[in-house]
Amino acid sequence: MGYARFRGFVYAAIWAIKYDISVMFTRALKFLPLLSILLAAQQAQDPVVTARKALDLLLAGSYPEFLQMSTADVQKGIPLPELAKLGAAIKGYGAVEKISDPAVMKSGPNTIATFPVKFANQSINFRIVINSSGLVAGIFQLPGAVNWQRPEYSKPDTFKERAVTIGEGEWKLPGTLTLPNGAGPFPAAVLVHGSGPNDRDETVGGAKVFKDLAEGLATRGIAVLRYEKRTRQYGARVAAIKDFSVEQETVEDAVKAAALLRTLPEIDGKKVFVIGHSLGGYVAPRIAEQDGKLAGMVLMAANVRPMEDLLVEQAQYLGATGTPLENAKIMQAKVKKLETGDEDNPAIGGVPVTYWLDLKGYNPTTLAKTLTIPILILQGERDYQVTMTDFGMWKSAIGTQKGVVMKSYPPLNHLFIAGEGKSLPAEYNKPGHVAPQVIADIAAFIKP
Repeated sequence: MGYARFRGFVYAAIWAIKYDISVMFTRALKFLPLLSILLAAQQAQDPVVTARKALDLLLAGSYPEFLQMSTADVQKGIPLPELAKLGAAIKGYGAVEKISDPAVMKSGPNTIATFPVKFANQSINFRIVINSSGLVAGIFQLPGAVNWQRPEYSKPDTFKERAVTIGEGEWKLPGTLTLPNGAGPFPAAVLVHGSGPNDRDETVGGAKVFKDLAEGLATRGIAVLRYEKRTRQYGARVAAIKDFSVEQETVEDAVKAAALLRTLPEIDGKKVFVIGHSLGGYVAPRIAEQDGKLAGMVLMAANVRPMEDLLVEQAQYLGATGTPLENAKIMQAKVKKLETGDEDNPAIGGVPVTYWLDLKGYNPTTLAKTLTIPILILQGERDYQVTMTDFGMWKSAIGTQKGVVMKSYPPLNHLFIAGEGKSLPAEYNKPGHVAPQVIADIAAFIKP
């Protein structure tokens, strides 16, 4: 979960956040992982003009003027010091080189304008929501175009890729199958996203975690299926669902993806695995239980503790004080009090109560104990989104269980990219790749 995932998680729906403040402070659970804040405006004019003015003020560092466009609730939730911190992070992207025309769409009474902004160091898409009263109701940072360079462990002459479709009907998803060269049949893995509306590459800042995994594993003879997350492909439609849950967000599509692999002649249907990152690892035991045929699963930075608890921990780690930290704690308390029958209660943190209730009482280790498949649990020791505390909980619960392998990596962060010192959101902006040892360890687990 993450810088954008957790901070954004306080102010917007889990599935509406991808760029990690890290992946939920994105959701977010990347789970970055995902940056979002609620804003509002006073001008009743063309919503696209209003959106552009808000963006210009933010980029110019005109924070008081920006707050003048905000509602009282937003001014309380994001006071000037917090807005200045956001602005400082944006300045770290370098000088603004170009702001392109926005993509504009309607979502109920709201207008959503997404502006691609090219900075000197990277590209970011700023998604700004204007409500029916002409107020800025939200602004989100999402990854823009990433200048991804193939890692050394990827050998493109050893594999090929082709388009596939996961599921059918209203929720069908476009995906990519990366196949090793040769006749097969090959062992295969489904990649399951972290929090937020992830693309099939799980693009976070300067990294493409799933593209690294797909090419690195295919180079080693393992087929990999990755796909657009439902909340990215159908964002507006998902936002209108009042009873949305993690089952619809993540679990259903992963089960469909595994089933699809078993229909392909190039795939060994008895050797289909799931690799879940962050939120994907958290719910991987549910995926395995529903699928019933997995050969094993890999959990990468998978939390054990509930997401509302991680939200508060991340806020404290990132130095949040005053109202932002109190809001996180209030949200945590509200979630803890939920009971069956509260489904019609107002959303908490922009997230439907049904989502929280779907995970109420869920402990992935409890379910993992009932599974009889091999499990590989991987953890970056510099990860502040899902920490070594959770890794220790996995170890205590199932570390001695037959078929369970656990590994942690001192230099790696939540994206399994190497770094030094205290992990901070800014490092996600830098180009990077999943560490070679992680690729090697997963490959050895799937192809012993």
